[in-house]
Amino acid sequence: MEEREIDASPNSIEIFGERFHRIVSNVETVIQGKREAIELTVLAMVSEGHVLIEDVPGVGKTQLAKSLARSIDGEFHRVQFTPDLLPSDVTGVSVWDRSEGEFEFKPGPIFANVVVGDEINRASPKTQSALLEAMEERQVTSDGVTRALIPPFMVIATQNPLEHEGTYPLPEAQLDRFMMRVVIGYPSRDKELEMLDTHAVRSTFHDLQAVADLHEVTEMIEIARHITVSVAVKNYIVDLIEGTRLHPDVLLGASPRAALFLQRIARSRAVSGGRDYVLPDDIKEVAPSVLEHRMSLRPEAQMRGETVTGILDDVMGRIRVPGTTSRIAT
Repeated sequence: MEEREIDASPNSIEIFGERFHRIVSNVETVIQGKREAIELTVLAMVSEGHVLIEDVPGVGKTQLAKSLARSIDGEFHRVQFTPDLLPSDVTGVSVWDRSEGEFEFKPGPIFANVVVGDEINRASPKTQSALLEAMEERQVTSDGVTRALIPPFMVIATQNPLEHEGTYPLPEAQLDRFMMRVVIGYPSRDKELEMLDTHAVRSTFHDLQAVADLHEVTEMIEIARHITVSVAVKNYIVDLIEGTRLHPDVLLGASPRAALFLQRIARSRAVSGGRDYVLPDDIKEVAPSVLEHRMSLRPEAQMRGETVTGILDDVMGRIRVPGTTSRIAT
């Protein structure tokens, strides 16, 4: 494929938007009626982020990841996290090759473009930590040798929020590496009736074809990096992050990494909408998915029935939006 200069020119923005909506629409043929969740997941992918999908069983968490991987003609691996899973089961292991007289590295399932960690909270903290280096540095170190992961690389982890027996809560360090948390939710009545027709005999996933390739996705990532973020919008991002830390009901606020992720995904959202600059509306739209799983409430706030969603709404309501003379309406 011919190499071309990647920038935020009108032509590049048009190319990005066309590919983005092509991928989203393709995945939507399998995951029906959940376009918002699909868009957020694709935005995370082109923002070089990872996604935590927290939802009840049977709503299409794993199918979403598989459909995304097939849509970009990428390699897909699935890891079923269990209490006896070892770190080497994720990253890979070196085995002795008798014919060569040396150790040979057998890559684990982490070496793929889209990796699904199913029921990640069922694995021990030691195994969960095996993902940290891969998610943050996009590399795996085994037996003193560091091996890079081929871009695009994305981890989509799933967990059931209602099941606590035999689970290990994700530590804050692990949660912070996920760019966003996405909730799929149940489909509407009309969409569920439609599913009974379209999936009655054969899943539409089996007929899914690739509508983009890995090179095109890496170009999209590069285009998003060139989107302009004004000083006013950057200040708005920092004000939001500081607001989560200073709120009296918040025990743990968002990290500096959250600010970087918020800027990154806002850039992708802007270019998917045909713009070469980020608006405050881009920040407001993605902020809940990026920030809520990073915030912890004080025990007394929880006892009063406060929620992270409500507190974040309060934080956003206190901060003046760039280009306006008043705060956000609460």
